[in-house]
Amino acid sequence: MSLPSIQVKQANVITCKAAVAWGPGKPLVIEEVNVSPPQASEIRIKIVCTSLCRSDLTAWESQAIFPRIFGHEATGIVESVGQGVTEFTEGDHVLTVFTGECGTCRQCTSGKSNLCQILGLERRGVMHSDQGTRFTINGKPIYHYCAVSSFSEYTVVHSGCAVKINPTVPLDKVCLLSCGVAAGLGAAWNVADISIGSSVVIFGLGTVGLSVAQGAKLRGASTIIGVDNNPEKGEKAKAFGITEFINPNDSKEPVQQVIKHLTGGGADYAFECIGDTGMVTTALQACCDGWGLTVTLGVPKVKPEVTAHYGIFLTGRTLKGSLFGGWKPKSDLPSLVDMYIKKEIQVDEYITHNLSFKEVNKAFDLMREGKCLRCVMHMEK
Repeated sequence: MSLPSIQVKQANVITCKAAVAWGPGKPLVIEEVNVSPPQASEIRIKIVCTSLCRSDLTAWESQAIFPRIFGHEATGIVESVGQGVTEFTEGDHVLTVFTGECGTCRQCTSGKSNLCQILGLERRGVMHSDQGTRFTINGKPIYHYCAVSSFSEYTVVHSGCAVKINPTVPLDKVCLLSCGVAAGLGAAWNVADISIGSSVVIFGLGTVGLSVAQGAKLRGASTIIGVDNNPEKGEKAKAFGITEFINPNDSKEPVQQVIKHLTGGGADYAFECIGDTGMVTTALQACCDGWGLTVTLGVPKVKPEVTAHYGIFLTGRTLKGSLFGGWKPKSDLPSLVDMYIKKEIQVDEYITHNLSFKEVNKAFDLMREGKCLRCVMHMEK
């Protein structure tokens, strides 16, 4: 007796709207794009909400890979799954992540790192699996960004670059946990491991910097200094834990000297959240001798090299880098979502604007002008 054959549902090409960047700094254009079905180990997601991260802005202004669909901080619902995918099914609610977790490579199994050799940060605008794209317009490829490309009604990601979340969680809020807020909290907790009663200085009070501040506050830091040249951020930053605010433009002394006066010789921890390698040097100089730790989180537009006098390191100061706050995305993000559900961390408070997807260029303008923390774009608003 022959057994009945198993029918596998075949996904089709979807035509949808996406915000396409055709060149550096040029306004994004809402275009109709074709989105291919997910290939093996991939899933196709219907994006519900996506927020603009500063790294999107930086890449849009400077990177050479175009045409491209930006966006990586997002939530959505699984529309279809590719061959071999067992972790996800249609209808699952997910967070997208710009750096994945395969669970089997040397980095993933080391217990020492959140990097992944297979699904690490993708810089070439293609999928991890076959180095191709899943977006086309008139048969021509449209490139991805960070293997996510959430500025599209539908996108395809590797199953290792998505995290299943509780379906009761508001998707328009927790999208911030797929990058900015998680990156800041993790830098404070996982990378720096801030101790009770310590002094902390944070350079750059955007979403990431203020998330570091929140993490420092929850760890019991006694002094949390925020440094930013936007005077409007001083008062708002207090809600996230900042106890002292410095605008370098108002100071007669170098900012590192001001910080040393405030902390009795230098901060225990310094965080560079701007993307300015010159400021990394300043942060190192603002730390105390012996154990001062500087963590750099920003993505520089220019001059990626860091310079510092070797004497800084001889006196015991340390410089560490932080990618996604040290979180292993698939292993660790569900616990952050649980903390949000229990109201143990602030997330909603970072959302300053709710926009429709067609207002994507307004979101870029607001961030460029320093008038927002996070703009959340709603696909169906």
